[in-house]
Amino acid sequence: MSSDKDRRIDKDSFRDHLSTVDKEGKRNWIFPKKPSGRYYKARNIVAVLLLLLFFSGPFITINGQPILLLNIIERKFVIFGMAFWPQDLGLLVFGALSFIIFIVLFTAIFGRLWCGWACPQTIFMEMVFRRVEYWIEGDRAQQIRLNRSEWNWNKIWRKTLKHSVFFGMAFLISNLFLAYIIGKDQLFTIITDPPSQHLAGLASITVFSGVFYGVFAFLREQVCHFICPYGRMQSVLLDNNSINVMYDYKRGEPRTKPQNRDDLGRKATLDDLGLSPETNYGDCIDCHQCVRVCPMGIDIRNGTQLECVHCTACIDACDDVMDKINKPRGLIRYSSENAIRKENGKNFTPRVAGYSSILVVLLITFFTFLSMRADTETSILRQPGTMFQKLPNNQYSNIYEVKVINKTFEPIQYEVKLLQPGGELTPLGDFSEVPAQGSTKGRLLVKLPVELLAGSQTELTFNVYANGEKVETITSGFIGPNL
Repeated sequence: MSSDKDRRIDKDSFRDHLSTVDKEGKRNWIFPKKPSGRYYKARNIVAVLLLLLFFSGPFITINGQPILLLNIIERKFVIFGMAFWPQDLGLLVFGALSFIIFIVLFTAIFGRLWCGWACPQTIFMEMVFRRVEYWIEGDRAQQIRLNRSEWNWNKIWRKTLKHSVFFGMAFLISNLFLAYIIGKDQLFTIITDPPSQHLAGLASITVFSGVFYGVFAFLREQVCHFICPYGRMQSVLLDNNSINVMYDYKRGEPRTKPQNRDDLGRKATLDDLGLSPETNYGDCIDCHQCVRVCPMGIDIRNGTQLECVHCTACIDACDDVMDKINKPRGLIRYSSENAIRKENGKNFTPRVAGYSSILVVLLITFFTFLSMRADTETSILRQPGTMFQKLPNNQYSNIYEVKVINKTFEPIQYEVKLLQPGGELTPLGDFSEVPAQGSTKGRLLVKLPVELLAGSQTELTFNVYANGEKVETITSGFIGPNL
């Protein structure tokens, strides 16, 4: 076989259909074999750590605040103990852009490592729900026999138990996700109060539980195929230097079953493959263990595919077979196309360098803005719909609306002073204290003598003080007569 074909067998039929859909367009249910091996053990450790972090997250606090709170309803966000408000939109935009570029850079180098090791869909599906399924229904062969069998007592109680446990776990997960939105205290209140007092919340939790249950009991790998945008982005983020779960076709081809490697079956096999008698067999014995263990139902030997989430189950399965036939491990391994084809793959490419440069600039900008962010945000605007008022002693007045946002977790004593030009500032009401992570509104009356007016529009400068320290300087306009 010529070298320009890279000793890969041309089997492109997999590109014409999905592994989860049969010829009639019906769902082809995937029954993956239970994986085992060094990568699976490592993924178990990672999964346990991530699950512990997820379930303990709502109860972990930094300076008395949750480590993560995304209260969209009240527009209140806490990330690593730091509060963010809608007014921090610019800061959040740079943070989001940094996160997106990081994903692009990470994928360009390491492929879909996130999908196989840390994605919540994979963690819950493969490390939680799938384990329960193996425990109740058995491994791949037992599950296939159970699904094909008649509805008898054995099938009924196993299916009922499995789906009951699935819904219970989905209900628990939904409540934990809710704690990240409304906080643990409010969640405890909802749980301990009679359901009649929180019918809307109970209905929402039930709906969310049904969604999670449907995802892990029925949709499963279809989420990665059709719903998750990350898999669709993979084709434009990866290149031949990206690290993926790869089949070493130079070593493995031509693949041949053990019974066809003897002298009797050798000629027919070589004729089918179009090879000369001098050609040596590859290490792949076409046992299909990598296919049987794949939760996506694909054949990794066909190359990098959209459906592959890089869960490494095929690596463990192939390594086990290589051990049994006394071949070196790594026929399927973490590698890149160039590393296999040219044996000189490299990770730091001009593309990676470009992504890295953009990410560094974004991170510097983000942390610069973060360090410059004030603990309070004040707006002082002239009250709409009002004109100036002429007062005795040749003075004029304007009324201003003040809104203060306290971004800290402690109440602050608040004061506004008029810096320029000289004049008189009078608070209309008491708004001297702003609650923690709250806001307050008030009004100010500003009086200026006629000699300080600069025509119909005069610029005012205010100093804002929080707990006696100046935190902001704000300008606004003063309307007077056109002198």
